[in-house]
Amino acid sequence: MSDKLTRPVAAHTVRTVAGTTVVMPYGEIDLVTAIPLMSLLDSLTCGPDPDLVVDLTKVTFIDCAGLAALCRTRNRVLARNGRLRLVNDDKDFPRLLRAAGLDRVFEVHPVFEIPADRSGGLPGSRAIQAVRPHVPAPTSAARP
Repeated sequence: MSDKLTRPVAAHTVRTVAGTTVVMPYGEIDLVTAIPLMSLLDSLTCGPDPDLVVDLTKVTFIDCAGLAALCRTRNRVLARNGRLRLVNDDKDFPRLLRAAGLDRVFEVHPVFEIPADRSGGLPGSRAIQAVRPHVPAPTSAARP
């Protein structure tokens, strides 16, 4: 009998939408699955000006190894003058980021109710709001 625990490694999908790479990992991101995910994210952030969205809506668990992979990705993106956005709909995720002292480190977008993307451009089309360029709210004219 083997004492070795085995379970499937978390899967992911990768799509490119309007020049933005969207990665959607599935399942648990822990010590075992963070390593291949980190390798994937490293390969996606090796060029100049990476524009990356990590859609975490299908992630059921993330531990410190998963957070470390996200931090590494953020540092690589910033060093290359790029942009990293996370998409998440878990109400506990912001609390996890706060507990780890990372709540002001990542650009996190909530999930929006958006009609399904029939073109297949986005995994689950939940990350579409994060892919759209940020447009600042119009400023009101100065009052005399």
